[in-house]
Amino acid sequence: MENFIVSARKYRPSTFLQVVGQGSITATLKNAIVTGHLAQAFLFTGPRGVGKTTCARILAKTINCLNPASDGEPCNECESCRAFNDNASFNIHELDAASNNSVDDIRALVEQVRIPPQAGKYKVYIIDEVHMLSSAAFNAFLKTLEEPPSYAKFILATTEKHKIIPTILSRCQIFDFKRINVSDIAGHLAYVAKSENIEADEEALMVIAQKVDGALRDALSTFDQIVSYSGQQITYRNVIENLNILDYEYYFKVTDALLQSDIATILLIFDEILQNGFDGQDFLDGLTDHLRNILVMKNPRTAPLLETSHTLKTRYQEQSDGCSNTFLFKALDTCNQFDLSYKNSNNKRLHVEIALTQLCSLNQGIPEAQGSGTSETKPVYHQMAAPAPVLKQPVKAVAKPASVTEKTELQQEKKEEQSLVSEEPEENEISAKVEEESDIDSIKEDVEEKPVEKLAGVRQGMGNPLRTTVKKSASPSPASNGSRKIRNISIQGSLKALKARQNQEQESDEPVIATEFSQEDLNKSWELFVEQFKDQSPSFAHTMAKSNPVIKEKFVIEYTVPNIIIAKDSLNVATLLTFLKNELNNNQLELRPIVQASSNQTEAYTDSARFESLAEKYPEMNKLKNSLDLEIEF
Repeated sequence: MENFIVSARKYRPSTFLQVVGQGSITATLKNAIVTGHLAQAFLFTGPRGVGKTTCARILAKTINCLNPASDGEPCNECESCRAFNDNASFNIHELDAASNNSVDDIRALVEQVRIPPQAGKYKVYIIDEVHMLSSAAFNAFLKTLEEPPSYAKFILATTEKHKIIPTILSRCQIFDFKRINVSDIAGHLAYVAKSENIEADEEALMVIAQKVDGALRDALSTFDQIVSYSGQQITYRNVIENLNILDYEYYFKVTDALLQSDIATILLIFDEILQNGFDGQDFLDGLTDHLRNILVMKNPRTAPLLETSHTLKTRYQEQSDGCSNTFLFKALDTCNQFDLSYKNSNNKRLHVEIALTQLCSLNQGIPEAQGSGTSETKPVYHQMAAPAPVLKQPVKAVAKPASVTEKTELQQEKKEEQSLVSEEPEENEISAKVEEESDIDSIKEDVEEKPVEKLAGVRQGMGNPLRTTVKKSASPSPASNGSRKIRNISIQGSLKALKARQNQEQESDEPVIATEFSQEDLNKSWELFVEQFKDQSPSFAHTMAKSNPVIKEKFVIEYTVPNIIIAKDSLNVATLLTFLKNELNNNQLELRPIVQASSNQTEAYTDSARFESLAEKYPEMNKLKNSLDLEIEF
């Protein structure tokens, strides 16, 4: 049985031309050899398996070659090259600093430097893993490294440049080796497979190249492992089975189910993944990468960033056409948040299932995919948008229901007012002072009192916009107690707001689902929302946990909020409404926030005021004061 040589050694480059993925470094070294501008010391640094030691050996062989090529490559035919290829060269010395890191080892090296080469031009010393040298060894090496003999060259290699003392760095030419990109590694693996008469799928080689994180040596070792497993034919299926990688088909299926909001299918797919022995966090990481690849393929300028096979690129492109940018942004953010909190979760499976459930809800209310045109489906947060600032009105809640005759008269008046205002130029705005908390009925009364003659005067070409104050002829309502808080509003803006609301109600073609539910059902759904939403928006979830929702008439849900800012948080409120509609199976729900009245108590500063404040809370204070016959100084 012949001795097996691993691919990393068998296909190790012997010339600069064969070095993979380090074109700028090899070009610099060849030019230095051709021009004779060789430094006394080189430092090769970079990640593992990218060619540092290989380039050091090729450089050492080339500068001692008796017949170098005009482009700076070794001939591989002269006596010096053959001796190097047979590991019998006396001019090239390699030292492993990981096991020879003492000051005595460096002193022995310095003694060898004093002896000139017996054949060839230079004596080359390659010190691998140089960062492992001790401080005393570095100091013993400084003088020789700074002023070596003319025939001595030093090549230092390390993966951790920051551990080398600055005095050593300042005496070397530093070459930073980069990670090898996926396409170069896959191309080299294809070359090795062809040389070994092995049939390999392009997707299989791409998976190996992506797995090794830019290290060609690791890629060749993995290649040998796969060959031992699958024989002379390497397939994508063999690679993912041997390397325990989750098949990308799962991610395509999950994404399709997310776009369709099919929670059942997603949970079954995730269960199958767990049954195959994969970890939940690995699945989250892979899903995040998959969504990132879809986002990259949506723009032709970023498409080259996706390093994979042509067939897989086509599939990513097809799936990206059905995903909107908004969905991808939110999905990536959700996956990232759940990935960060995965380790702190007690129930790992439930944690991932909640993440998948939230991802399913992201596509609800997104009207269209990028570039797919206009859709009639309106986002939920558009339906729950805050009302126009010129008009404050409750959500579908009128103080007293109007009769059929009053509704007909109101609709007729609205039509007349809209036709009248539509003839006005936009710059001529008539403003009126009405109550800040006015509703639709008060707007109707104000419009009734506007003299048509004044509106006609504006049409006849008055220079400046005419502003007038409407005086209420009727007595103030009991709710106002004879006093009104007034502000300027635009009649035109109010009518536009009314018209927009009517259009919104008329255009809603959603089927009516009005399932009855109890207060207990509402409380359970509310608590479930708070639990699931606390990772996405902790402040909003904390506020909703204390809001005490109550069912009112016509499926209106009232809840308390501490301030108007939370009441007008339309995006989070829309998410809450959508969640409750799904949980309670009722799309006629409406949310009515009630802002809590702020406390205007005056803080006690004097001793007497402090005592009175405490006595109100604790009546025993007065008993103690009276029993001890105490007096409070005022």
